[in-house]
Amino acid sequence: MRCLTFISCMLVLTACSSSYKHLQRTQEDVSCVQKFRPDFTNALYYTEVNVIGKHLSGLLIIKFMPDSSTRMVFSNEAGFKFFDFEFAKDGNFKVFYIIDQMNKKAVVTTLRKDFEIIMMQPANMQHGYMSRNIDSAYNYYAFPQEKGFNYYITDSTCNQLIRLERASSKKAVVKILMKDYINGLPDTIGITHTNFNFNIGLKQLKKL
Repeated sequence: MRCLTFISCMLVLTACSSSYKHLQRTQEDVSCVQKFRPDFTNALYYTEVNVIGKHLSGLLIIKFMPDSSTRMVFSNEAGFKFFDFEFAKDGNFKVFYIIDQMNKKAVVTTLRKDFEIIMMQPANMQHGYMSRNIDSAYNYYAFPQEKGFNYYITDSTCNQLIRLERASSKKAVVKILMKDYINGLPDTIGITHTNFNFNIGLKQLKKL
């Protein structure tokens, strides 16, 4: 699992500085990014989290539930839970459990937004549009959120997902890689925050 330690380096190498002020909005269809939505019906990831001076590692189980919600449970190998979240189809979010060290509003909100952009839930994929920087070979698929935007950045033909970004109107606050899809699931996911030390790395173990 030592490959997870390289996730931050991967992000630095592949996610060059973003500039949104030169993006030009186009009339092109944004539906092509739906092909990159992970199939989290039943998924298991080895996960490392570095947050607020703490290092946590263990197993993250992601499961699609009969009520169309997605349940996400992160625990260590002995079964001690770090958090247990529910993401409803309509965008609602519920915390069933979280350890005291992480039970801070800013941490919970950050985790929620990080996983929402990865899951590409319908509630967060509305009113999207595509933009392109004339000096770049990338397409920027922007989806407005309550604060800022979720960006899905692809190559010019929308065949390769380069990275994801959660951003203000001026700069990225989170950069995410989802690499090497296997049976509808990214094998490796790396999340790096640009404004404070909060990093998450996931490596797929198997599909449950």
